[in-house]
Amino acid sequence: MNLLAIETATEACSVALLRGDVLHERSELAPRRHAELVLPMAEAVLAEAGVARAQLHGIAFGRGPGAFTGVRLAVSVAQGLALALDLPVLPVSSLAALALEAPADAAAILAVIDARMGEVYAGTFLRADDGMLQALGGESVGAAATLALPAAAAWSVVGSGWGAYGDALAARLPSPPRWAEADRYPQARHVARLAAPRLAAGQGLPAEQALPVYLRDKVALTLAEQQRA
Repeated sequence: MNLLAIETATEACSVALLRGDVLHERSELAPRRHAELVLPMAEAVLAEAGVARAQLHGIAFGRGPGAFTGVRLAVSVAQGLALALDLPVLPVSSLAALALEAPADAAAILAVIDARMGEVYAGTFLRADDGMLQALGGESVGAAATLALPAAAAWSVVGSGWGAYGDALAARLPSPPRWAEADRYPQARHVARLAAPRLAAGQGLPAEQALPVYLRDKVALTLAEQQRA
């Protein structure tokens, strides 16, 4: 099985090719350069693996939440490739991909992406026995200081939201996190790993169903809101 994965929802631009159990990937922290980098990265991993576009079996992509332009880019690239090659698409939560950056232990995982305007995109997960993820609840966007968390004895926290609002998030936890890292981002390799079982099970979607998940429809504060902040 040859699965191409794209993740551009945050500052990190990444593309991965999962060929059987072998992973080829490119990733770069490159704000505002994703549109320039994503297709050359895709060509690079295909060439490295010796896989032609016609040999792909599916296209996975980080569906968000994250930066609006980044999420739209991943959707449009995945959809364009899937339409051209008549392939299924597999949307994957960018928060779930981020959660796989946390250690594989029994702690619950809080994945948080800085949503600007004083808010975070948040998702909560547990590692399943097979290394995949079990969602503990729905994904949300809101103020870090009022984030509602499910009950868990121990937490790991990952993502840029921790760097931006660490004190507020720490106050929502029952105890200090077992592990916390702000400088981690959703990666295409995790998008591929999460999508692969679904592709193998025939759960890919038609290309026209490659849709983004934004969680909110407001991009920036108004001038009046900025003055009140």
